[in-house]
Amino acid sequence: MARFAVACSLDLPPTPWRQPDDTKSPTTHHIDHRFYSRLIFALICSWLASDSVLGQTLEAQNPESETIRGTVINKITNEPIGRALVFSPDNRFATMTDSQGNFEFTYSLLSTPDQAAGAGPGGGRIIVSTQNRPDLLMARKPGFLDDRDNRASTRNALGKEVTISLTPEALIVGRVLLPSSDAAERIQVELYRRQVQEGRARWQSVRTESTRSNGDFRFANLAPGSYKLLTGELLDRDPLTFDPRGQLYGYPPVYFPTAASFSSAEMIHLSPGLSFHANITVVRHPYYPVSVKVVNPPPGGMNVTVSAQDGGPGYSLGYDNQKQAITGTLPDGHYTVEAASYGPNPATGSLNIAIKGAPLEGPSMILVLNSSIPVNVQEEFTSTDNITSGFTSQNGQTFSLQGPRRYLNIYLESADEFEMKPGASLHNPTNPQDESLFIENVPPGRYWVRINSSRGFASSVTYGDIDLQREPLVIGSAGSATPIEITMRDDGAAIDGVVEGATTEGPEPLSVFGKRTHGYVYESLPHVYLIPTEEGGGEFRDIWVSPEGKFDLQQVPPGVYHVFAFDHPPQELEYRNPAAMREFDSKGQIVRLEAGQKEHLQLQAISTSE
Repeated sequence: MARFAVACSLDLPPTPWRQPDDTKSPTTHHIDHRFYSRLIFALICSWLASDSVLGQTLEAQNPESETIRGTVINKITNEPIGRALVFSPDNRFATMTDSQGNFEFTYSLLSTPDQAAGAGPGGGRIIVSTQNRPDLLMARKPGFLDDRDNRASTRNALGKEVTISLTPEALIVGRVLLPSSDAAERIQVELYRRQVQEGRARWQSVRTESTRSNGDFRFANLAPGSYKLLTGELLDRDPLTFDPRGQLYGYPPVYFPTAASFSSAEMIHLSPGLSFHANITVVRHPYYPVSVKVVNPPPGGMNVTVSAQDGGPGYSLGYDNQKQAITGTLPDGHYTVEAASYGPNPATGSLNIAIKGAPLEGPSMILVLNSSIPVNVQEEFTSTDNITSGFTSQNGQTFSLQGPRRYLNIYLESADEFEMKPGASLHNPTNPQDESLFIENVPPGRYWVRINSSRGFASSVTYGDIDLQREPLVIGSAGSATPIEITMRDDGAAIDGVVEGATTEGPEPLSVFGKRTHGYVYESLPHVYLIPTEEGGGEFRDIWVSPEGKFDLQQVPPGVYHVFAFDHPPQELEYRNPAAMREFDSKGQIVRLEAGQKEHLQLQAISTSE
């Protein structure tokens, strides 16, 4: 207020006008513009002063305010990160860190009358709330990953420093070397990453980039992990040498560094902040026309995929609707061509072909409707409880059903090494009397059978003499009439316990990533895995742990389990692969569960950073 008083202390003339001289009309007044300039300035100063006084008055009425301070650091080096954006997910708070990585937010606490105490304009009790405080802060800066580590809870931040860690991005940069005559050609480079989904590792295409005119390429913003790199096909269309009636030439895929198949390609292991340099030299080969006749063409289009028979992506063919054939060009080699039709009655076809120095024309493919696999369920329940469940039919009508097997859900998950193909599940009942069980629309392939049940557990799942709880289901192009046999029981074991050494950050806002339960984000909570040992029996189970570190699971199939607890759900852990879990053997517990047994465990949390 002192500076306002000094700045606004001005001498104003006594009147806003001055008397004219005697040569002019005595009734004419000339406005002194200096007076009004000073008057406006004084009014502005008065408004600023009053606003400051009002602020002081409000502060006197509600002196409660809090400040959140923190630092953004490099997760690997622990060095501060300057000029990083720090913000709340609801965008109410945002600021940039200083050169030392520090940031600060000050917010006032909300004051509301206590209606229960009769508070109102004339008096009463005032309740101060912290609802104005951001529950979560996140940070971002180019060159660092936007992942789950870039956030921090502020629940217990009062009087403490909040630290947000950013993981530096990894890079793969390189050059595709072409013959000098084709140096200006741009070629596609595809990056695959080994990712764990549902506890099993698969290769998934991450991104495709085009080379620059000099052959350079760059993959940025990569997370730590294992990758493989390959080039896409490129046909030689050099106008100086290209003869549309002569021999075609092109550049087949090359798997880094010089491998001829995906399986033999070098695995690139990236650490945070690492830059990996990869140069690839492609070789020119003859390409030959391919035409595969489709005997029973679908009314619509088709998806066509081509892979080398040793298991590798990178090749392509297309479907010509007019010729009703799969056409394109390929170099010498052995390939598997797969086609899948669109429409309400999807069909698939598969054909192995070989290119040996000449065009291929003449083989044909027959599309076969996807299979329907019958399911037989034998119930060995000791309880007479009948489970009621509901479903919505295709016409939108909702039924509430009470009857056998409505508690059961079965679905097939692709066991393919590459990115997951669509799976299949039980057909929806069409009316309350529909009790048929079968898995519909199953294309040929390998699948893991997953069973969810609200009653009991599956003690056995077989397909002929194959144990589907240990081995995948294989469906050929001819389909199968063999049923899946399932035995259901309800005398499972019960297991509960406490995870020690795990930290839980508590509630977080709806706008953050991850799943939620009771106001908590699953990603921040411990997780327990029950992995059957090779001794037999049992079935994989995973358990979400409460914010208090407690867990409880009923109807666990009898068997011998290796039990592991992690402080957070691990992202890259093959927990369905016993071999991959052996490194944690000393940090888990062996538990033998019998039918009806109740087991209590105290588990020590394993850090996911180990």
